[in-house]
Amino acid sequence: MSLLFKEIDSQTSSIGQISLRRRRMPAFGDRDIYEVKLGDEFLMSSMFVEAEEALSTLGLAAVEGDNLNVVVGGLGLGYTAVTALKDERIAELLVVDALDTVINWHKDELVPLGKLLNADSRNRYVHGSFFDLATAPETGFDTANPGQKFDAILLDIDHSPTEFLDVANASFYTTENLSLMAQQLKSQGVFAMWSQNLPEKDFEALLATVFDEVESHVVSFFNPMQNNVSTNSVYVCVKRT
Repeated sequence: MSLLFKEIDSQTSSIGQISLRRRRMPAFGDRDIYEVKLGDEFLMSSMFVEAEEALSTLGLAAVEGDNLNVVVGGLGLGYTAVTALKDERIAELLVVDALDTVINWHKDELVPLGKLLNADSRNRYVHGSFFDLATAPETGFDTANPGQKFDAILLDIDHSPTEFLDVANASFYTTENLSLMAQQLKSQGVFAMWSQNLPEKDFEALLATVFDEVESHVVSFFNPMQNNVSTNSVYVCVKRT
């Protein structure tokens, strides 16, 4: 196997073939780059993590208080979860992912951040559909503690509110289903969401039908593959009651 490329794992999932790869590019020296692909589509690369980290920093910056219970929707390569755990106010972090393959990559420490997540007693993996759990407030995200409410819910699954990892996710982005999710937030709780696109006015208006405050942040970062600056966005919403 070439030192420049290795497919670490590939598994069939409910949404297609998902694979984890590690590569090195001569231009970046001995830096290991981890990539997740769904079929032929790139889902995530460890080269571009600034926006995933910003999802945690911006979302948690809007949360008041201590002893926080937080949900991360979408494990990916672990950057959102690890950044969240840097906030010492967090008492428990539930990381929800529909793909047991992705969870096992971290449990088995096939990805670099798995070791950090496994070593932090505040972290707990939840195998399940974020969207199903989000819209079932009577049971909620923590099936071991039905009806538990959270200080923050941080979502990074779909590419944007109009571009879906799975077409079935589209139904989540409605006033009805966002309201069901918001029932799982405490008063003053925060919902934050990542998007690969610039803020979308229609989605901001939709969020405003559910949340008392809606703010969009543009996250800029250098893209060495294109030798220019790329942008993603993070929506941060506060439930005041």
